[in-house]
Amino acid sequence: MAKSDDEAIELITQHVEKHIGPVEAVFHEMVSDLIHLDVLYVAPTKERNFITLITCGMSSLPMTVPKGAEAFRYAELMICLPADWEMSEESLKKEDHYWPIGNLKMLARLPHEYNTWFYTDHTIPNGDPAEPYASNTKLSGMMVTIPSTVESPEEFFTLKLHEHKDVHFFSITPLYKEEMNYKLKHGADAMLAKLEQAGVSQIVDPNRKNTCKKRFGLF
Repeated sequence: MAKSDDEAIELITQHVEKHIGPVEAVFHEMVSDLIHLDVLYVAPTKERNFITLITCGMSSLPMTVPKGAEAFRYAELMICLPADWEMSEESLKKEDHYWPIGNLKMLARLPHEYNTWFYTDHTIPNGDPAEPYASNTKLSGMMVTIPSTVESPEEFFTLKLHEHKDVHFFSITPLYKEEMNYKLKHGADAMLAKLEQAGVSQIVDPNRKNTCKKRFGLF
């Protein structure tokens, strides 16, 4: 039976509404195993002209963390989409529209299915070898990062549910295969610096430039 916690769901929703905006819809899971995973939808506004999607339920079970990282056993994930991203039920039947949401949900389950954990700077390729997520993009992996699209990232990052349970909120940022390779070779800070220098934000752009293509002279 899938693990869920009504009180935690309410507190997570309140936390999101305090730091990001009103939760206007919830994508409920009809069938769940291990965890009951919903996705909270925060609509674009004039000040925040993009869609924000946050998991709610990943933190109902602890991740399997290494010794010394016990404070980071509980997590939720978020992803940001352009304001005009197709979100209708019919549109989301197409992989070109669904892949960011599908990956958000898949990654939220992954630590519990494989007894592992996520923390900032971890990268997860889309298969081995990494393949593009859909026909409309060549992005082929995700990097776990600290949220930068909220007004107070430090306050949003941690929600204390009770004395022994802190929930941490991470963003997932799509990368190209070359960028994942660069990160593995040179480290996360170097990769993040390249993204920042190129003006790449945490809002998904399926066709953004690849910051590590050889034509940019980065190798």
